[in-house]
Amino acid sequence: MSKKQRQFNRKAVFHFRFFFRKYPALPYILKWLSISIILGALAGTASAGFLQSLEWATDFRETHLWLIAFLPVAGFLIGLLYYYFGKDVEAGNNLLIENIHDPKKIIPFRMAPFVYLGTIVTHFFGGSAGREGTALQMAGAIADQLTGPFQLDKNERRILLIAAVAAGFGSVFGTPLAGAVFGLEVFLIGRIRYNAIFPAFASAVLADLTTNLWNVKHTHYAIDFIPKLQFLPVLYSILAGIVFGICAAGFSRLIHWAGSVFKSRIQYPPFRPVVGGILIALAVFAMGTTRYIGLGVPVIVESFEKQLPFYDFALKMIFTIVTLSAGFKGGEVTPLFFIGATLGSALSLFIPLPFGLLAGMGFVAVFAGATNTPLACMLMGIELFGAESGVYIAIACVVSYLLSGHNSIYTQQKIGEAKNRRYSSQEDKSVSEFL
Repeated sequence: MSKKQRQFNRKAVFHFRFFFRKYPALPYILKWLSISIILGALAGTASAGFLQSLEWATDFRETHLWLIAFLPVAGFLIGLLYYYFGKDVEAGNNLLIENIHDPKKIIPFRMAPFVYLGTIVTHFFGGSAGREGTALQMAGAIADQLTGPFQLDKNERRILLIAAVAAGFGSVFGTPLAGAVFGLEVFLIGRIRYNAIFPAFASAVLADLTTNLWNVKHTHYAIDFIPKLQFLPVLYSILAGIVFGICAAGFSRLIHWAGSVFKSRIQYPPFRPVVGGILIALAVFAMGTTRYIGLGVPVIVESFEKQLPFYDFALKMIFTIVTLSAGFKGGEVTPLFFIGATLGSALSLFIPLPFGLLAGMGFVAVFAGATNTPLACMLMGIELFGAESGVYIAIACVVSYLLSGHNSIYTQQKIGEAKNRRYSSQEDKSVSEFL
């Protein structure tokens, strides 16, 4: 190497180091932008494929209702799959949250195909479940495989899993802002890790863009009339939020109770979804309707168009609790949307607010109370229904969040900052190492 070449190299290294000293955040941004691009593309593609498969499974079931009779058999096969090959990934979303709190071994990649297959089978044969759990688990399992190639340490792996949750949520619902905040908010009640804010937002936005590039369509909801912000409408919103919070707490407690009943009464895990499948199939054929199985999106849309009866939300709650507690796969969030929207629509019988607005408030507020993610749910409401409804959405979400207590559908969710003083000291101490 010539003398001039060596001098040139030294100058280049000097300018390179000077540049990065002047802009210290640049290496962090470049590193996580690279990871987010890969994660967003993979998670968005996985969500797109999953949503298309789910749409096909739902349409095929609705035109071949005899398939519902085979739900117990499908449940047995799902139970066998997880019992013999998927015990280490059976915890699902709770496994993701647990690894955010305390990263251990890499999440096995088989979580992604297992939960995809289990969810499609659940919907194909008539279970009542959602889709967010599948999207989160696929994104988390895919993302954790990047830990080795990018040589991420324990703290960076936490950030990676948070970004994965954000990408999965944002892409499956078409709400990237809500997805990003959900990833930051869901694992620790009352606190947010701001060092993950850039990867979470970048991954959620890129995953949503990728899903859209695959030409996957999301459901749109419309609130026809929103009243002016005055004292009485605000008061009515608070009353509705109280009902939504009680509903959210009830759902969280009942699903955990039902799960413990299935585990205590049926020792062999693959038999649990068999029993649950029998109960669901008998109920569907006895009632003569598929209104309360699957995602229930048509009923959610209907709740924005007219006042619905009170039993809609209660029946969906029962069908979902039996399905998921028995061991079928999917998620709780879309059923929570159904429960909240139909409950809100029914409340218009007593609360003098437009049923469309109450449906929108319930849609996100019950979810906020059941997952303790009020900020994400506010953003979701704004993304789905428009900024005009933002204040009413926020009131319902905050009140529901406060009234639901520390109940949650996620057992591994920890309390970072309690909702009231009675819980504060012990829980703050329990998460001090994490923070």
